[in-house]
Amino acid sequence: MTGRRIRNGNTDEAIAEWLAERLERAFEREGPVTITVPGGSTPFPIIEHLIDRDLPWNRLVVWPNDDRIVPEDHPASNTGKLRQQFEKAGAEVATLTIMEQVPHFALAWVGMGADGHTASLFPNTDPRIDEERSILRLTPDPLPPEAPFDRISLTLPALLDSDEIVVVARGDDKRTVLDAALAGESDLPIARLFGAARQPVTVFT
Repeated sequence: MTGRRIRNGNTDEAIAEWLAERLERAFEREGPVTITVPGGSTPFPIIEHLIDRDLPWNRLVVWPNDDRIVPEDHPASNTGKLRQQFEKAGAEVATLTIMEQVPHFALAWVGMGADGHTASLFPNTDPRIDEERSILRLTPDPLPPEAPFDRISLTLPALLDSDEIVVVARGDDKRTVLDAALAGESDLPIARLFGAARQPVTVFT
């Protein structure tokens, strides 16, 4: 992997500023800009800062990395929360369906769980770099108690089909797993993503 950068101790606002700079560069090209973003609790405060920026949001298409198999008005729906934030700024938010064709992403923003999962690619699902599908329906095992639902998720090849990857993985409970993955000392899903990435990767801890 090339172009790896680790950034420690950044606030939500600082990460939002970094993302805004990347989007500004992407918007220099003509046409729509497509990105993928994570769910869970971490991204939404960052997104609140991000959408305050003066950008051509009507040219942005946002794909969730993954979602829980619940209605969009359910509190656990990543897509529903992303719609509430991005659509008020004028961006479009895609809905993950297994039949949908996944585009190339200008930016793949992903998270990481303390067990080393990214998107909904949990260790028990054995995500593959050579997976032929772009979207999978999965069941985490064990089911996270805070979100005990089946999932739909982009695959590793879909996330890797991007110009740049950014990972936000903050918290002491994640640092040991993150460091091992960055060093290539584990075979967890996030380590497989790092190991296969050939584009620039920025990690916020």
